[in-house]
Amino acid sequence: MIEIKGLSHSLGKKLILNDIDLTLNDGSVMGLVGINGAGKTTLLRLVSGVYNADAGEILIDGVPNSEESARRELFFLPDDPYYTTYTTGKNLFDMYSVFYPQMKRETFEQYMKDFALDSKKPIRNFSKGMRRQLYIALALSVRPKYLLLDEAFDGLDPLARLAFKRAINTLVEENGTSVIISSHSLRELEDFCDCYALIDKQTIASSGDIAERVERFCKFQLAFTREIDESAFDGLPTVSVEQSGRFFRIVLEGRADEMSSRLEALCPAVIEQMHMDFEEMFIHEVEKRGYLK
Repeated sequence: MIEIKGLSHSLGKKLILNDIDLTLNDGSVMGLVGINGAGKTTLLRLVSGVYNADAGEILIDGVPNSEESARRELFFLPDDPYYTTYTTGKNLFDMYSVFYPQMKRETFEQYMKDFALDSKKPIRNFSKGMRRQLYIALALSVRPKYLLLDEAFDGLDPLARLAFKRAINTLVEENGTSVIISSHSLRELEDFCDCYALIDKQTIASSGDIAERVERFCKFQLAFTREIDESAFDGLPTVSVEQSGRFFRIVLEGRADEMSSRLEALCPAVIEQMHMDFEEMFIHEVEKRGYLK
């Protein structure tokens, strides 16, 4: 279990995170979301020990993350990992295996083969997506108890994304690995994350089970035979209303069956419930806090 308690941190004079409390349970896959600059990368760097927090504590299975024994349980894959002009995949494996002696070369080479990459070639000759696949192969060959991924899908083509998600699921199921993954691709996160944390205004604005959170919202499409405007929905827990003539698309916070009954009372000619996903929920959450207006 990763426990973050009262965590605060500034970069220069700018406060990035303030009094963060967050827990990642064993075997969970958490999607870390927020607008650009919200502090997602900073939080991952703090948990991994790249940064030392100004205040608060981070515990890895009850041990402060400043302890080497705690950091050995964790692997952090940043958005743009450092490498030199002559670095190869083989060089990277040799370097990481010093700190992670449990790494297996045959596992790494198998992933490299799956990704059609040559571990003996300089990384500078790889595309961004190929470099990302190389580092993913390293992360998966470590088989860490805790895996932190920053913008993990960036640069990956659809087939590589699918292979990556399958590999993460296998790692979680077989190794019991817990994962925190930040990404702007929320539909990708919804596919395989079971929980989320939204960073907004330097703190955790909301968190919890993704499916349960999405189910708190519902969306309907309605059509009326009479003239009507948005005021007809006054008194309902509306999140957003879009109108096109006599057609409306409305998002409400509440149980779908209850909201459907209340909308039926307005006597629409047509009422249809629509699918609501995690990305839409995120947009409505940040709009509610004053963004995207």
